[in-house]
Amino acid sequence: MSMKKWMLSLTAVTLLWGATSTIPTTEAASSTKPIEVLLNAKKIQFPDAKPFQDSNDYVMVPIRFVSEALGAKVGWEKTGGQLAVSIKNDAHAVNMTVGQNTATVDGQTKTYETKIILKQNRTFVPLRLVSEGLGQTVEWDKVSRWVWIGKKEIAALEDTGHKAVSIEPYKKEIGTIPALLSNSADEPYNKVMIFKRSDLPIKLLRDVYSVEPYTSSKGVPYLEMRVKTKSTAGSVFFITKNDSRLRPPLRSMTQDNGDGTKMVYYPIYSSADELFHGVKNYKSLKLQDIEYIGFDLAAKDYIPLMLNPWKGN
Repeated sequence: MSMKKWMLSLTAVTLLWGATSTIPTTEAASSTKPIEVLLNAKKIQFPDAKPFQDSNDYVMVPIRFVSEALGAKVGWEKTGGQLAVSIKNDAHAVNMTVGQNTATVDGQTKTYETKIILKQNRTFVPLRLVSEGLGQTVEWDKVSRWVWIGKKEIAALEDTGHKAVSIEPYKKEIGTIPALLSNSADEPYNKVMIFKRSDLPIKLLRDVYSVEPYTSSKGVPYLEMRVKTKSTAGSVFFITKNDSRLRPPLRSMTQDNGDGTKMVYYPIYSSADELFHGVKNYKSLKLQDIEYIGFDLAAKDYIPLMLNPWKGN
């Protein structure tokens, strides 16, 4: 076993000794998350009106942005005091009226569980209308509150337009834990790749779906990550203005979502910082103090670094 792997294993054991036994209530926490719509595993950006769940728990999406992302044209016409909406692409034609729970799809009448509504000057339709009206595979992911439309194949970070850049501006801080500067074959990293939380989901060593802050019932701060894995997730490290802090996942808190993904948790502060690196005030580290979240051993030729969206000024 290389020195790097030995150190990671020892750090993990130390962290587990100090781990809280609090088990997160992920389902309850997820109910407050905003709904995201992903087309072929890339999030659709909604400039104003956002998808939501109505009082009957049906997912409603603003049809214009979804339709246009799919290459369809949307038209509106007001007749007899009612707003009629039409959607057309090369293969399908949909006609509907705001306030009704029916639509004509390719000449056939379809009935939906809830009404088509106008909200914030946007036409919202039930999610099933997207699949039936535009011929798309649609899946509701209740764990992340995501609407998957089309393919679910997640792209690798290097295939999303991001470019690797020199490690030099980040090397001093990352190098406070020298093992982080080399890959699993002990070859030195020369590059990093910077991305944003809004770029998720992405494929690293494992598919990373989401990264969220989480606070336990005892007030202990963690980072919650949803990953697609059969075993566990890899370690992350937090880059501050002065150093790096390594964080293996806490196995005692890991939750299986039952869909091939797991929720894993990383403590923001850890006694391992004092034990291995002599950081006396380790409990003072806050999420806002972190500049980047690094993914250890997640790529062969570069270190993936996510900009911390919760960073303080």
